[in-house]
Amino acid sequence: MNSVGEACTELKREYDQCFNRWFAEKFLKGDRSGDPCTETFKKYQRCVQKAIREKDIPIDGVEFMGPNKDKPES
Repeated sequence: MNSVGEACTELKREYDQCFNRWFAEKFLKGDRSGDPCTETFKKYQRCVQKAIREKDIPIDGVEFMGPNKDKPES
């Protein structure tokens, strides 16, 4: 799946690969120490935020999750 911004698609692919590798090789085997994909995620996130601004996509009231953010209460 492509990203919201064409320029972000490669960063999304890199993050997806990093996350999937970490999840399968570490997390599922009980290693919960750190997330090696944080910097890649941050680059991708900045790219997406820029694309959203450039495309004037309304995001008022939308809450975003990411590394070090608490999950919303159910």
